[in-house]
Amino acid sequence: MSIQWKGVFPALTTKFTAADTLDIPLFEKNLQAQLDAGVSGIILGGTLGEASVLTVEEKETLVKFAVERVEGRVPVVLNIAEGATREAVKQAALAKQWGAKGLMLLPPMRYKSDHRETVTYFKTVAASTDLPIMLYNNPVDYKIEITLAMFDELTAVDNICAVKESTRDVTNVTRMLNRFGERFRILCGVDTLTFEELAAGAHGLVAGLVCAFPAETVALYRLVKAGRYEEALAIYRWFMPLLELDIHPKLVQYIKLAESQVGLGSEAVRAPRLTIVGQEREEVLSMIQQQLAVRPALPDYKAIAALV
Repeated sequence: MSIQWKGVFPALTTKFTAADTLDIPLFEKNLQAQLDAGVSGIILGGTLGEASVLTVEEKETLVKFAVERVEGRVPVVLNIAEGATREAVKQAALAKQWGAKGLMLLPPMRYKSDHRETVTYFKTVAASTDLPIMLYNNPVDYKIEITLAMFDELTAVDNICAVKESTRDVTNVTRMLNRFGERFRILCGVDTLTFEELAAGAHGLVAGLVCAFPAETVALYRLVKAGRYEEALAIYRWFMPLLELDIHPKLVQYIKLAESQVGLGSEAVRAPRLTIVGQEREEVLSMIQQQLAVRPALPDYKAIAALV
């Protein structure tokens, strides 16, 4: 399956049991909700997926299970976040072996590489695989910006196809489109900028709160792309307090709390993360429940699928 890199790509959380093992039945329930809502692909092993604390064996289990369950309806994408180039190359090979159809690739972890090192890293990983790649540009959290000058050099790499745009600078969408046209597909990577970046020309989004609210997220995407801005804004304004959970250091715990409230997940996280407690939990939970109490009825967004 070739990846069009448009639409909604949920960065799925990893579900854990009380015994700190993978909760596959709960993962399957959430995955099915995403498919039912009409997502365009799924991403495993991202920040929300708690990638840094997953074993290789657990990644294998998640990818193979997801590939089997989606039955070719949407591509399964594995995130690669490694410190060593050779480990990233190894992960790329394993991803294909397990059945993934694409990769999301972060710059080197734990070392702030310069321009030459960053470009070389991406080129080396890309050259090792024929899987299509979406680069993850998040200098706020990961300290390395993939600059326009870097993208200039990466245009020559055919299987680097897209970017998860998480610079938090909405104008970067326009800069990318002005400079490269349609060479790179642009997916908004910050939930709180979804409307703005889609309206500016982004082709889709890698979403976080979609884990708890798949239908609302897909509806927002399709309405914006169909030019039905008033309907989209009504959803977006309701959604915003929830979307802000995505830009907090504890986004994993917060989004998992939201998942638990809608029956699509649990609060279980893997140490060193701890579930939130006390006043912090009460405040986040109160906001989630307030928004659920006024959850909007959605228009028939599936009927406009052909337009996007």
